[in-house]
Amino acid sequence: MPVKLGSKLSPESAEARIEIIPLIDIMFFLLASFMLVSLSMVNMKSVKVNLPTATTATNDTKKDFVDISVDKSGLVYLDKKPVGNHELVVTLTKAQKANANLRVFISGDQDARHGEVIRVLDLVRSAGVEKVAFEIGKTNNSGKQ
Repeated sequence: MPVKLGSKLSPESAEARIEIIPLIDIMFFLLASFMLVSLSMVNMKSVKVNLPTATTATNDTKKDFVDISVDKSGLVYLDKKPVGNHELVVTLTKAQKANANLRVFISGDQDARHGEVIRVLDLVRSAGVEKVAFEIGKTNNSGKQ
């Protein structure tokens, strides 16, 4: 018996069709891929410091905040830019006037002197900022960061 090749549809009803289901699958895959890539591209505004640890620390996502870092030599950074005392107070005062709910996160290196971190806290408070927090790292079960 000869094999008949060709379409089962008559030539009059043979139209080009676009299958939607595979396209939807591809779009969901692309959406998920772009979301994962964009999450890995988030840049933090802080200088890399060796944070002290605490067992009750949590990882919070932070938005609309100012990050101040104090490295182990006592240098102060405002959003990764080195600043002096006067410049820090002026910048924070302007930011406080623009946003009454301004939050400041102070990241002090574990090896930084306590007095340097307190001096930065005093400067932040003198600028009128009320919402101040210290950033700490979370320890794992072995006691390491």
